[in-house]
Amino acid sequence: MLSRLTRTRAIALSAVPVAALLAVAAFAPLPYVIAQPGATVNVLGEHQGSPVISITGAPVRETEGDLRMTTIVATGPDADVDLGDVADGWFRTDRSVMPRDTVYPAGKSDEQVAERNLADMADSQHEATLAALSYLGRDPKKVKVTLRLADVGGPSAGLLFSLGIVDKLDGDGSGGDLTGGRDIAGTGTIDADGDVGPVAGVALKTQAAKRDGAEVFLVPKSECEAAKAGEAKGLRLVPVTDLKGAVESLRALEKGGKVPSC
Repeated sequence: MLSRLTRTRAIALSAVPVAALLAVAAFAPLPYVIAQPGATVNVLGEHQGSPVISITGAPVRETEGDLRMTTIVATGPDADVDLGDVADGWFRTDRSVMPRDTVYPAGKSDEQVAERNLADMADSQHEATLAALSYLGRDPKKVKVTLRLADVGGPSAGLLFSLGIVDKLDGDGSGGDLTGGRDIAGTGTIDADGDVGPVAGVALKTQAAKRDGAEVFLVPKSECEAAKAGEAKGLRLVPVTDLKGAVESLRALEKGGKVPSC
């Protein structure tokens, strides 16, 4: 019986189940998602052999420079994330640990999440097209825009889609490229009125942009602090609140004017 054991032996025996519990806990699935920088895609170019932006019903410009939408890669809702994964993510600047329920709806499978993300992307493309054509004063019944971006979901590319449409139809408004020939990246949702909204994973997206050669990163103004946390040295962070402001900032950047900064 325990009452007859020495204190040292009792402590030693008590430590056995504790150690076993800790060992189990180290490999037990935890309700977290691990994210890292994903791919970037130039919306002015091609993706998987097809133009990202195709326009009919209006003259289309040849463009130079890049407008890169940015992504993150995250473990899915069905993935097992253990204590080791979480600890590794917390101590790395190129990883982010997020509660699963802040990223994925509860009870949804990988397939259901993928379907929702593709639906969000389709909605984003529609809103981005309306925002760009409205900004330019073009009739959406006469100008048809087709956006193709396979295997990428979510609404966060909206701002870049809109800017790509503006660049292809109007450039900087005076014969030049909206990019000024630069490699521009960014992120942000957009609605039909041109208002830019916040997105997740901004710090990681700045790292993806810097890795792929971007010089400037357009970021929703409310996400400036998150963008700075990415520590993508040398990447110029430009806050935006709407499409009009984003276009004006790119024009000012091209002409050496005053450009807002995070």
